[in-house]
Amino acid sequence: MKILIGVLIPFIGTSIGASLVYLMKDKINETLEKILLGFASGVMIAASVWSLLIPAIERSEELGTLPWLPPAIGFILGILSLIYIDRLTKKMNSDASLIENKMKKTKMLFLAVTIHNVPEGMAVGVIFAGFLAGAPGITLAGAFALAIGIAIQNFPEGAIISMPLKNAGLSKNKSFFWGVISGVVEPLASGLTIALTSLVVPVLPYLLAYAAGAMIYVVVHELIPDAQKESNNFGPLGVAIGFTIMMILDVALG
Repeated sequence: MKILIGVLIPFIGTSIGASLVYLMKDKINETLEKILLGFASGVMIAASVWSLLIPAIERSEELGTLPWLPPAIGFILGILSLIYIDRLTKKMNSDASLIENKMKKTKMLFLAVTIHNVPEGMAVGVIFAGFLAGAPGITLAGAFALAIGIAIQNFPEGAIISMPLKNAGLSKNKSFFWGVISGVVEPLASGLTIALTSLVVPVLPYLLAYAAGAMIYVVVHELIPDAQKESNNFGPLGVAIGFTIMMILDVALG
């Protein structure tokens, strides 16, 4: 039951963001948004180190391989995969910008966000699979913290799907529905990864590091730049709080 809840947490974040369409506001409070983006960044950075990379190194040592090699390969592959996905989604957004119809533009955005959510879902699934496999250094608290960090990051993503759909003419209910659907791929990807735990275990160091690379890419490329807009200090404050809380959870409960 705990694993199921953990897998659903990022999806819940998307759903909450999509529900903002019922409030009929263009966006959430700017200061709160930057603190939340910074907080998610801090959580995901700390989780990438303590919950993903360090366990990957320890697992590599257990398997008798060079302790740094599988994590290094997995981390780079995680970064490269997200670069490819980002280019794909940018192409979709570029194509959407050439379309005059608001609804078609939003459908392209929906597809881009949905594709982008797949590796995030895999990251949650990998860390829970590692916990179930008894991998050293992976705690249930650390897995939940990573899921919460991704959920916070998903919060604005649900909103950027549902709100434009409402502006394009859909009802609030339908706009909310499609905002929620954009996040469904995350628990599906997580569940599939967990279901394949027996197959995942032999390559767990690579997958843990892959998830870390994917997380760091999201943080560096999306969250921190958005949190730093307007050159305020709210984003870094959120990073400090998120990183510290995640570090304490991983070390104290590890």
